[in-house]
Amino acid sequence: MKFTIYQESRPGARPTNEDRIAYCYSRDALLMVVADGMGGHLHGEVAAHIAVQYITEAFQREARPKLEDPFLFLSRGLTNAHHAILDYAADRFLPEAPRTTCVACVVQDSIAYWAHAGDSRLYALRGGRVLSHTKDHSRLQRMLDQGLIDREAAARHPARNRIFSCLGGIQSPQIDFSKKTPLMTGDLLVLCTDGVWAPLGDELLAQRLSAAPSLAQGVPLLLTEAEARAGATCDNLSMIAMLWQDNYAPDTLGSVSTRTMPIDSFTTQMEEFAKARKGQQPLPDLSDDEIERAIQEINAAIKKFSK
Repeated sequence: MKFTIYQESRPGARPTNEDRIAYCYSRDALLMVVADGMGGHLHGEVAAHIAVQYITEAFQREARPKLEDPFLFLSRGLTNAHHAILDYAADRFLPEAPRTTCVACVVQDSIAYWAHAGDSRLYALRGGRVLSHTKDHSRLQRMLDQGLIDREAAARHPARNRIFSCLGGIQSPQIDFSKKTPLMTGDLLVLCTDGVWAPLGDELLAQRLSAAPSLAQGVPLLLTEAEARAGATCDNLSMIAMLWQDNYAPDTLGSVSTRTMPIDSFTTQMEEFAKARKGQQPLPDLSDDEIERAIQEINAAIKKFSK
């Protein structure tokens, strides 16, 4: 495989960042995961962290060096992460389980497979245009599908953040899967939370990122523009962007080639819990001991569903 990848997450105007993002690759497979936690003060970010860490660790166990069935992996990964979140809440007698959206994508054999629950999105871009993207599990999307509202009105609708599928909810999540999507050299895969796509819209997101000289330049500029458009109400913003380059063209700055990787090795990029939760505003009153205990509890919840 050969690709360029870049990820970034920001708190926006919120006190803390409840988004979590990660990518991980072996010699023959690549995983990308984005989760947007819900539930406030620690718990939303815990749910997102459990989802991202569980799916990443499952990938490291199973991609040796590639997955036997990517769709089955995604199904089990999101479902087991959902149950790990519920187990975390039950063990701590929380009145309501923390929740998170999740979108995850696997690429192997030049084919992309993805799955999602909630309104964090994946965009497949080709030639500066949206080839396909996930459909939100939201009340607003249902209204759009039924012709009850147009997209201009949807952008201002008070119910735009209400979703009906997530990990950690009372009901089992609705998980939607893509078709097997062959990738061509130059294709972009973009995973992001609603803090990014909502202020920008599909076309602007595709145009800006496709026109950028590199992902390392394009992603930060796109997040900055989303922040400016959202203003004082800006949500957490997170994005992973991957440019597929599986050919023999000269390497570009920051590109990754896995051809020489050992068959049983992995490279993972995921921020530690304590670092990822920091925002621009003063942190809630959590001591180092409380953060350390949260990390231990997250690991315990994940371990129960890791086989």
